[in-house]
Amino acid sequence: MRLRYWTALVAVVGLSVTIAVREANKPRPSLAAPSSDGSAQDRLVSEVFDNETHDGSTQNNREEGTPPDNLIAWSRVIGPGENLDILLAEAGLEAPMRSEVSRAIGAEYDLRRLKPGYHLSLEIESHGLIWSATLEVEDGQRIRAVFGDTPSVRTIPPELETLVRAGEAEIATSIFAALDAASIPTRFATDLELILDGTLDLRRAVTGGEHLRIVWRENRLGDRIIGDPIIDYAEIDLGEERFEVVWPDDEASHSLIYKDDRLVRTFYQPIPGARLSSSFGLRDHPVHGGIRMHSGIDFAAPFGAEVRATHPGTIAFIERRSGYGLMVEIEHSGNIRTIYAHLSATSAAIAPGQRIAAGEEIGQVGSTGTSTAPHLHYEIIVDGTPVPPLTGDNFEGNTAGRPDILSMQVLLDEARGKLTRVLASELPMGPDQGG
Repeated sequence: MRLRYWTALVAVVGLSVTIAVREANKPRPSLAAPSSDGSAQDRLVSEVFDNETHDGSTQNNREEGTPPDNLIAWSRVIGPGENLDILLAEAGLEAPMRSEVSRAIGAEYDLRRLKPGYHLSLEIESHGLIWSATLEVEDGQRIRAVFGDTPSVRTIPPELETLVRAGEAEIATSIFAALDAASIPTRFATDLELILDGTLDLRRAVTGGEHLRIVWRENRLGDRIIGDPIIDYAEIDLGEERFEVVWPDDEASHSLIYKDDRLVRTFYQPIPGARLSSSFGLRDHPVHGGIRMHSGIDFAAPFGAEVRATHPGTIAFIERRSGYGLMVEIEHSGNIRTIYAHLSATSAAIAPGQRIAAGEEIGQVGSTGTSTAPHLHYEIIVDGTPVPPLTGDNFEGNTAGRPDILSMQVLLDEARGKLTRVLASELPMGPDQGG
């Protein structure tokens, strides 16, 4: 969180700097009846933000001060085609104050990203001056600007409750339809198809009558689900075969795939907890159009998310390259290379020729090169040819940082136990109850 500070718009020569502090017995000028030269607005603007310390750092935890009595509350949801200035004008704020509120909130949030459904709340003093403005944006996040005796602007993360859910479904025509009928998030159909790519062709394997059981987490703000649900465990019973997938947690760097109780694949991923968004192979290109070869897999992740090396090796190069944007290539034993592309930045701790361990940070997610949104393109090259990262184990000789067989079995048992407990309960469980 970062505060934004403004310099005074009006300076009175010869007065002491202490005049910037509002005198206790002097009323604040009213926005409802400004003077002809706008001094009421200008005085408020000149007093608003001056919280920088002598060393240039910001006082992020500064108190907002005590709000005055009899604040008038005003709020409205942003509608189609509306912007912040329209709502502030509707609330009765004059142009200089509307500009100041917009600058304050814009210091923490890009106002070009405003969407219908966002919520603006204002607290206005009885004589017309604004005390605070709060903009609620996506996922319950709020930007709060206070214009009182101790001005501030900050981003307030939502206080979310994480619930563990579970459900089961009988497949008739497709996994998507089965999930939808069972009120399980349908996006899990894509999650399963991508993670099982190279292990099981779900589209061919599913013919009807198969059974599916899933455990997932969802974050809630009151009765609203905030963000995308996160799948933790899935079991697909095909009758003669049973496949299970375990995503240990948001900090784990691997996902596990089991077939008939036996571990068949461990996938080591470069962004802990991230979910696949695009698979290896032919696809409709999102930028150039047409069917083209996608030589790696993509992870959807927020801008700046940490990217880690999946296996130990040596940094081959760090550079910008055509459609890949800013990328890092790591050389591994067995004539294997891994590529991490579309980065926003690389770690200052790495350099070409340097040895790197599995799990060590190499950069941050970005959208450089040919990209439509922040994500990571991850590629494995064996003997000069890109190979499907989820097919087989190309790093058989590299065991550093891998979970042992016993811990992999424990993770499976824990996931099954969580499924049983949540399915047996009448209500969704909190994270501690879910285990």
